[in-house]
Amino acid sequence: MTSHAICIQTRMAVWDLSVSVEELGPEAPPLKISVTSDLHIGGVILKTVEKSQIKQDWSDHALWWEQKQQWLLKPSWTLDKCGIHADARLCLTPQHKPLQLVMPSSIVLRMRVCFSSPVFRTIMGICKLLNIRRPEELSLLWPVEEKKKKKDKDVGEEVYDITCAPLPSTGTIPKLANGMPAFFAETPETEVVYKILAVSQPAPAPETIAKLYRTTNIMEKAHINSRWLDSSRSLLQQGVKENDKLILRFKYYTFHDIIPQADVVRLTQLYEQSRWAILLEEIECTEEEMMVFAALQYHIGKVSLTEQSVASCPAMEDLDSALQCLEVKMEGESSADDMLETMTAPELHDYLKIFRPKRLTLKGYKQYWFTFKDTTISYYKSKEESSKEPIQQMNLKGCEVAPDVSVAGQKFCIRLLIPGPEGMNEVYLRCEHEQQYSRWMAACRLASKGKTLADSSFSSEVQSIQSFLAMQKTTPRNNTAQTDESINTHSLVSPRYQKKYKPKQLTPRILEAYQNVAQLSLTDAIQKFLQIWQALPDFGLSYIVVRFKGCRKDEVLGIANNRLIRIDLSVGDVVKTWRYNTMRQWNVNWDIKQVAIEFDGNVNIAFSCVTANCKIVHEYIGGYIFMSTRCREQSDTLKVIATNR
Repeated sequence: MTSHAICIQTRMAVWDLSVSVEELGPEAPPLKISVTSDLHIGGVILKTVEKSQIKQDWSDHALWWEQKQQWLLKPSWTLDKCGIHADARLCLTPQHKPLQLVMPSSIVLRMRVCFSSPVFRTIMGICKLLNIRRPEELSLLWPVEEKKKKKDKDVGEEVYDITCAPLPSTGTIPKLANGMPAFFAETPETEVVYKILAVSQPAPAPETIAKLYRTTNIMEKAHINSRWLDSSRSLLQQGVKENDKLILRFKYYTFHDIIPQADVVRLTQLYEQSRWAILLEEIECTEEEMMVFAALQYHIGKVSLTEQSVASCPAMEDLDSALQCLEVKMEGESSADDMLETMTAPELHDYLKIFRPKRLTLKGYKQYWFTFKDTTISYYKSKEESSKEPIQQMNLKGCEVAPDVSVAGQKFCIRLLIPGPEGMNEVYLRCEHEQQYSRWMAACRLASKGKTLADSSFSSEVQSIQSFLAMQKTTPRNNTAQTDESINTHSLVSPRYQKKYKPKQLTPRILEAYQNVAQLSLTDAIQKFLQIWQALPDFGLSYIVVRFKGCRKDEVLGIANNRLIRIDLSVGDVVKTWRYNTMRQWNVNWDIKQVAIEFDGNVNIAFSCVTANCKIVHEYIGGYIFMSTRCREQSDTLKVIATNR
């Protein structure tokens, strides 16, 4: 009796399952597969393949559940465990499909990527194939939808097809040949593609720059950040289809462990992203800074034609890199030991001028005696009164530091936005000369990060600032250089300066700045460009329009690598800054789509996102906190930061 009952039950459990097979074409009807609830996913795939009668390699295929928008990637799970019934519509489809990928340099690659893994793992596969280390710094976003003009309909952009590249296997180190991944060295065509990735591209035509999409205000910048893909979900789950176009960009502005010999593609693409940020005015810079950027672009363009940047002997370069890293590490340790031995924290003392724009008591700059100790600035009426109580003390930890400099006008000012109970207090410090400015600016930058003058990076920070100031100086004119007609000035500056100056006016200014960088190697010039870019006041800020709890108007949240910034949307002023190192915890209420963050000192904030999904803010915060924990010894494997809903 028991055996008979089991037999009846088994017969009743047999039912038909509809499975579409992509290889049969979009018009082909789904195959009907007879299954039981205890049949595993692997068995369904086997039955589907047999019924399709197509002989090919099916190892990359998997089942996609259309109604649930999810992949069935566990072959040992039964249909019952997956919750699949007779009304389910499944599709047997490849996990890797072609995608058009717009690189930071704006070139378009057509390559096979994984549509079934979470996006962050897909990016790891992309970066492994292209020989880009630290894939956790990059992500994918949807391109901005642009209205095409009638004239542009027939104009097609060049797409470099590398879909024949082998899929990168997990955990293996890609083999190199002639300084590039072995795949690219196989044919002259693929070798050209790698060199395009590894060598800076020629300066774009002014018409090209003018046609590209440019953000004109903070709202448009915020809308760009709403287009990032969710790193914890697959491409197919987010509506990405075969041959769609996505943009690959550096999302997190904290670039760890850059080794020029090992990071040829990474460094070049990072330079290209920063160059386009300058040319498309995504980030503000002064006129003098623009001339330095233009000079460096001109120099990089010239040197790229002659200097070979692709590594020729990876083994020797790895050894050189290791020795350099060891040398830097030992220098840092010895300097720290010296500091411990002396037990005297360095200080700065000098006469500076101070100006407070919001205070009516000071109508202009007024001179005081300033001291800088730890992360605090104190100022007194005179040097003689420095033993008494200071007029005021300002702790710079968590403040915003920005340069206000004109070398030609001998103006060396430091703009400080210092957090206070009622918002941000704006203060300007004016130095007499560039040496004084370099020291105090370096001290302010370190203090804003919670570091003191005893930090080993103080001297290198001073040298970096002095190096940048030197680039802005006018050098004696070189008659040969001044008559160089090959320079296309309007390709080197943003549209604002294209409209403001004629090429004949720009050429001498750019070539004067060029004299200060003409001796740099290609790698040094690129790193110098990135260094100046990272020193800009608004560097690394990603904007999201939010509404804080209890407020009736929209505001802007600026997300940086070490802090969150509250910005008044109407005037663009910084209202408040919160640093990650004071953050206790953050939570997301997915039902009401609200982010809540708790900081030290019982400071709690909560806000809802207006222009983006709150998951994007959640990922930004988690991503930056993860980045801060990286060290050289860690592997490149990125752990899942973003939690699923």
